[in-house]
Amino acid sequence: MSTGLDASLADGPAPADGPALIDQVAIARLYGEPLFQLPHDLYIPPDALEVFLEAFEGPLDLLLYLIRRQNFNILDIPMAEVTRQYLGYVEQIRARNLELAAEYLLMAAMLIEIKSRMLLPPQPSADGAEPEDPRAELVRRLLEYERMKVAARELDALPQLGRDFWRAQVWVERATAQRWPEVCVDDLRAAWADIVRRARLVQRHTITREALSVRETMSHVLRALHGRRFVEFHELFDPARGVAVAVVTFIAVLELAKEHLIELTQAEAYAPIYVRLAYASA
Repeated sequence: MSTGLDASLADGPAPADGPALIDQVAIARLYGEPLFQLPHDLYIPPDALEVFLEAFEGPLDLLLYLIRRQNFNILDIPMAEVTRQYLGYVEQIRARNLELAAEYLLMAAMLIEIKSRMLLPPQPSADGAEPEDPRAELVRRLLEYERMKVAARELDALPQLGRDFWRAQVWVERATAQRWPEVCVDDLRAAWADIVRRARLVQRHTITREALSVRETMSHVLRALHGRRFVEFHELFDPARGVAVAVVTFIAVLELAKEHLIELTQAEAYAPIYVRLAYASA
């Protein structure tokens, strides 16, 4: 039984479409506008919405997945069940990608061949040993592949430069003052030997008695260096005065260097040795 209100609603004008679309959910948006129905001329390719739940790297990967998924003992593989599941997956591949299925068909043929050998009675060997299990070679390949796969996964989990971290690089500019090479003992000894050799070449056979003073010679060396930036080491010695004077002069140079009144420097290794006052500017 209908009331008058129902009749008036039935006979009255239909409501507008706007309020009715409020409760609908848009299936997409085209240029910002909601789309509530698919266009009649919309073409969707057959493989556009194809989803692959599992991606395998090869036949061994697929076979190992089937065995591990059902907790089969890899040393006692039920060939009939595994082969059936494997062939079912291969049929799906053949329907989509024939070139990819060729690699998997080779393993399928191997599974069928192993299953057929298991159905036949074992052939006795000539030496009477127990015949080998037809699945032994397949099990060996699966175990080796699984070890390599686990090792590859562990290596991939290690931190890698450029993927997980970056090498820190800091440029530090240091301004250092120029340092002259230090004069080693061997260089000083070689220079002294050269002074002695030259002094002996010009020595005279004159017997004289000369009082030599190290302090006086030190003063003479300081006066020779005064007002000059660098003086070569051999210029401090006068070979004409003999070896005795050269020895006293050398001792005076060593005393001055010990008291930090003079400095012995050289530009580079095996270069001439220079002497200068310690307080002179470089």
